[in-house]
Amino acid sequence: MYSSGQSKSELVEQHAALVKRIAYHLIARLPPSVEAEDLIQAGMIGLLDASHQFNASQGASFETYAGIRIRGAMLDEIRRNDWAPRSVHKKARDISEKMQQIAQQKGRDATDSEVAAALGLDINDYHQLLQDSTGHQLFSLDDFTDNDETQASPLSARPASPDDEVQDDSFQSALAQAIETLPDRERLLMSLYYNDELNLKEIGEVLGVSESRVSQIHSQTVLRLRSKLRDWIM
Repeated sequence: MYSSGQSKSELVEQHAALVKRIAYHLIARLPPSVEAEDLIQAGMIGLLDASHQFNASQGASFETYAGIRIRGAMLDEIRRNDWAPRSVHKKARDISEKMQQIAQQKGRDATDSEVAAALGLDINDYHQLLQDSTGHQLFSLDDFTDNDETQASPLSARPASPDDEVQDDSFQSALAQAIETLPDRERLLMSLYYNDELNLKEIGEVLGVSESRVSQIHSQTVLRLRSKLRDWIM
């Protein structure tokens, strides 16, 4: 709880635990190459920035505002130190493009085997490719569902124009529609992962598959969404 009498150092000290909580929530979704300490360090910078920028008269609570700043700083750190090589990014784009092509040809979502065949891969190699792109794709979804860079400065940023608001509303509607058209298992996975915030192991227990298979399905789902939202994010 924010008090107008608190100093900036007191705000930072009081909310330091929030940084760790957000860091460990994110780290559960990332490859082992991402260190929690790196996220915490970036998050503390975000918290310090929040303590300087926060304006209580705007109505938002400090914890809510700080949480956005902290998470945004962590995502910035991850993007600056992108662990995925260019080949992984290219292959992820190739999968998305094949999904779109097959969907247009068949009038339905592409299956694993169809995408694999279109890429000239056997199904095991395709699943491995999904696994390799997992870390990159986890944050691709955050890029277009929870844009921290846009939301991190709501109290001091230029007010959005009516056109901006219409554009954002239109995109959110397109995203919601795209999620609704996902295959049942993928739609359930997204709900469990982003709404219920279950980890991969817990989702695997619900779906009756291994944790690594959940990771592959998640990566494929994000790529499928990218193909559905191609006009917005490509």
